[in-house]
Amino acid sequence: MPPVQFGVVSLGAALGEPQDVAEVAPSYVKDPERVMAWGYRTFHRVVDGTTSAHLGARAASRALERARIEVGEIDLLVVAASDVPDYLQWDVSSAVARELGMIGTPTLLLTQACAATVTAFQQIAGTFAVRDDVRTVLLVAINQVSEGHANRMNTNTCVSSDGAAAAVLRRDHATLRWLATDQFTDPECVDFFRVEYGGAAAPIAPDGLGNLEFDRLAAVYRQFRRDPDHFTRFTRELNQRVALVVDNAFARSGTDRARLTRLIYLNDNHKAMVDVAEAVGLPLDRTNFELGASIGHCGAADQLICLDTYVERGDLRKGDVVALAGIGYGMHWFCTLLEV
Repeated sequence: MPPVQFGVVSLGAALGEPQDVAEVAPSYVKDPERVMAWGYRTFHRVVDGTTSAHLGARAASRALERARIEVGEIDLLVVAASDVPDYLQWDVSSAVARELGMIGTPTLLLTQACAATVTAFQQIAGTFAVRDDVRTVLLVAINQVSEGHANRMNTNTCVSSDGAAAAVLRRDHATLRWLATDQFTDPECVDFFRVEYGGAAAPIAPDGLGNLEFDRLAAVYRQFRRDPDHFTRFTRELNQRVALVVDNAFARSGTDRARLTRLIYLNDNHKAMVDVAEAVGLPLDRTNFELGASIGHCGAADQLICLDTYVERGDLRKGDVVALAGIGYGMHWFCTLLEV
């Protein structure tokens, strides 16, 4: 049994306005056929003026409504944010609390990119373990692309979307029960995909060069420029490490690996999804392969958005074990297991 018992009472999601990838791609990149080959049909973009706190509060309000609980019943608010914040030296977890009308409720901000939400389950488990007075936690995941810092179709091999998701977690709740979390970090790759300008190291870009002109993928290739064999090994390890954290999570939980019934991975491109499904050992239709193509990559919110959809559609059965897994900047491989 896990050291503490808690589960997901309810979920909620909020997405930006749907955009057709084929129609919009030429306005983002010069080679839209490259983007179309990734398999995405739709992505989502918030209307101008929407803040990440607004988006997160929308998802949170839906989760709270479904759980039929009031804001005052939340003992801890955890916010996972995976893109450039609205402001520097500013806490979006407090901003979400303000949007929800929370006064006095402790908040925690996690910024470990795409890994922040899935690994948050373990941090929340720790809170339940050491704080007997904490009964209900609200977890909110937000991804809102700053188009002044990144091109949502030219940062990696995903089409990035604006979306948020929320989960109400309660002590001793038996549905979608947390079993275990595992993470693997390769610090050699810490600089992959970073936003180059605007931080303390390089607050101002050189004349004629900005974040939108800086090729993040080229920086990844340069990492291995003197050792192409190393790069080949690394690309093979990407999916092997996803399988590793899934296996490790099962080992931590004491649950039979054969019970894995669904993998909810980040909403990656179609080729990557095929490769990950093969590495983990699940049929493609037991992953979010199709669902991700209609949502786009919502950073740290991917897994909860997809989980919310599966719950609403009735796709999960009691006793199923679901793996929430992915890869995030840092580089982090991560997995959390939930039992339906």
